[in-house]
Amino acid sequence: MLSMKIKDVIFNSPIIAASGTFGYGNEVEKFIDLSKLGAVITKSITLHPREGNPSPRIHGSDSGMINSIGLANVGVEKFCKDKVQSLNNLKTKYIVSIAGSTIDEYVEILTKIDRSNGNHIGYEINISCPNVKQGGIEFGVNTDIVSSLTRQLRQLTQKLLIIKLTPNVTDISEIALSAQEAGADAISAVNTFQGLAIDYKTGKMILSTTFGGVSGSPIKPLALAKVHKIYNKINIPIIGMGGICTFEDTIEFFRVGSSMVQIGTLNYRDPSLIVSIYDRLNEFMLKNNFSSISDLVGNFHN
Repeated sequence: MLSMKIKDVIFNSPIIAASGTFGYGNEVEKFIDLSKLGAVITKSITLHPREGNPSPRIHGSDSGMINSIGLANVGVEKFCKDKVQSLNNLKTKYIVSIAGSTIDEYVEILTKIDRSNGNHIGYEINISCPNVKQGGIEFGVNTDIVSSLTRQLRQLTQKLLIIKLTPNVTDISEIALSAQEAGADAISAVNTFQGLAIDYKTGKMILSTTFGGVSGSPIKPLALAKVHKIYNKINIPIIGMGGICTFEDTIEFFRVGSSMVQIGTLNYRDPSLIVSIYDRLNEFMLKNNFSSISDLVGNFHN
């Protein structure tokens, strides 16, 4: 009932743990039933190890958060050597997130991981990180660059190729269309919105980088609008995200056009909540006689 399919990959759940919020993907397997997740997405892997931005780099913001972690990770060589084997034993599918500062870096990272012994079913290409000084969001705001990057990566792998988009653009649907036309299998939307936090007493910026990415429930209406704009433009699946905290939230994302969803900030509060959302969603489907998630996708009325 809750299974979904992208290309030739069948997911037993439409719920995915978003990149970075479950560590590399296996840190919480002793605490929750991973079989109720469609997949886990790893931290974004870069060509070289990154310590990330200096502290402070996380700040609570009303019911959400603002972060400037800066893609902290072990780098592709250590990831392939030390992380892949344990991820292969997960009780769910996993997707590798990758990020680079140049197209050549993305190509090199994907090539190295694709040649590893990983059982990953695909890649989420992070072109939308708003808190790194090079690359990241610069890729996600230009249709030509997105097209060129997607086209080159498409030639390197038969695994799922998912392009993760920034909302901080004029027309996100055009960016999504350029990725689709270049061979993407799906779109992840959306990453965090750019924001900042300041101490009203001292005037001091809270984050060391001044700007960071806003996530959590406050961005949900904004994310829903972005997803719906993309849905009206493309015909490949959308993996929606942005402020999902309840099973009702997931259904809203399905109705505006998402085929699957990612849950991120909520995992920092309590990683087990993602499983309870699966259970409540399943109950809703049974009670309301929906036979599959596809019955909900794009099921809206003006």
